[in-house]
Amino acid sequence: MREPQPSRYCELTDLADARPQLDEIRHHIHQHPELTYEEAATSRLVAEKLEAWGYVVTRNVGGHGVVASLSAGSSPRTVGVRADMDALPIQELTGLPYASIHDGKMHACGHDGHTTVLLGAAQQLAKTRNFDGTVHLIFQPAEEAGSDSGAQRMIADGLFERFPCEAIFGLHNHPGVPAGTFGLRAGPLMAACDTVKVRIVGRGGHAARPHLAIDPVVVGSSIVMALQSIVSRNVDPTEAAVITVGSFRSGHAPNVIPEDAVLEMSVRSFSPTVRETLEERIRGLIASQAHAYGATAEIDFIRGYPVLINSENETAFARRIAEELVGPEHVIFPFPAIAGSEDFAYYLQKVPGCFIRLGNGEGRPMLHNAHYDFNDDNLTIGAAFWTRLVERFLSKDRA
Repeated sequence: MREPQPSRYCELTDLADARPQLDEIRHHIHQHPELTYEEAATSRLVAEKLEAWGYVVTRNVGGHGVVASLSAGSSPRTVGVRADMDALPIQELTGLPYASIHDGKMHACGHDGHTTVLLGAAQQLAKTRNFDGTVHLIFQPAEEAGSDSGAQRMIADGLFERFPCEAIFGLHNHPGVPAGTFGLRAGPLMAACDTVKVRIVGRGGHAARPHLAIDPVVVGSSIVMALQSIVSRNVDPTEAAVITVGSFRSGHAPNVIPEDAVLEMSVRSFSPTVRETLEERIRGLIASQAHAYGATAEIDFIRGYPVLINSENETAFARRIAEELVGPEHVIFPFPAIAGSEDFAYYLQKVPGCFIRLGNGEGRPMLHNAHYDFNDDNLTIGAAFWTRLVERFLSKDRA
């Protein structure tokens, strides 16, 4: 049975009256999506609302980033909560009345919902000020960048020096899990994601005279097959890793041996050690395979987001807040690790914290899908969660 909790902390019912306003904000942002590095109007909307609610707002942090700070009481304690704001280059096919008005752009990952959820919490915290310390609400651009992302830019712009945080928390919706269900996992939650681009240089020639050429298609095919041995033979079986060759391009005619071939692959891992092993083995295997056929290989290994590692104490704390708010039956712990990546990982390299998943509903379209839409039932649930988390983290009674 769920234990009774102090009524002075935020409950779901406290946000009920805010639902129409949150729906309106979310639908407006959804209808006017802005891609990575282009979030000017979204950033302006966010900043104006926060200023109207009494926050000290700092604009243009690491680009279009917004940080809103609110203090109550006299404690020097601090906490940060982050939401992302950018959309994706996808043509929306939802047919919703608030569908994107910009061709080829849509909020297919739910960042419109994440931003609105944090705005809902911001308004509630400003209204009640039921905490002792300072909360920094971080509205981040460019999460979808893949590299040189909004998190990296905000950190480089002095985020944690200008807005110190004892801990930081973030949230992402998760289709396939019932709406209102929280998923948490301590340790590695989301994978590091690296991209490898390889150009195999052989010697072109006539298809009828292969002995006078060095066929990059044969070399590339050998490399693709050899790569499959890395995870099975170089990675500890108790660890997880993925190497996927997603692109193999070479030649234009059936009677011509081309000069070169290009491979592109995605590499994912859940520990820094495995990540290093994968790069070392990929580089070595490709070079040796190419050399064995008399070809050469140009390798561009592009580091993407690192492993997202939730800290133990902050994950346990966030789990308690979720269980208090919605009951243990609506909390999944430990949540399964996710092979996708997230630039929130960069924040967690600087300060302890936790990244949380919130179910977007069963049977709903997956993320990055043209039919996707954020579940509005989560707006007040997420806002109440952030409100309660800040209240409890900065509680006057917390040691």
